[in-house]
Amino acid sequence: MPRSVNHVASRAKRKKILKLTRGYYGARKNVWTVAKNTWEKGLTYAYVDRRKKKRNFRALWIQRINAAARLEGLSYSQLIGALHKADIQINRKVLADLAVNNPEAFKAIVAKVK
Repeated sequence: MPRSVNHVASRAKRKKILKLTRGYYGARKNVWTVAKNTWEKGLTYAYVDRRKKKRNFRALWIQRINAAARLEGLSYSQLIGALHKADIQINRKVLADLAVNNPEAFKAIVAKVK
């Protein structure tokens, strides 16, 4: 009995991945094995970088809070310590946004914890 191979499904699978790799450089866009490998590695990078994004934003917020706190005569660590001691529960994202977009509110928070 002859071997039966589902060419339709296997071709569709390859076309799907080659479509996803459009715009890649060189063989990465049109050679099946190379395209498949780069696409899979891209998924890995995407997964890792979704987590790195959170770290990067936290670092950015800390830098902004530190810069605004130093204008008020405090360091970042002193400000965060004073916020914890005063039991003011405000996260770094909101605090950084206040420091950039609403300096008066940030000054009021700093004055409250001083």
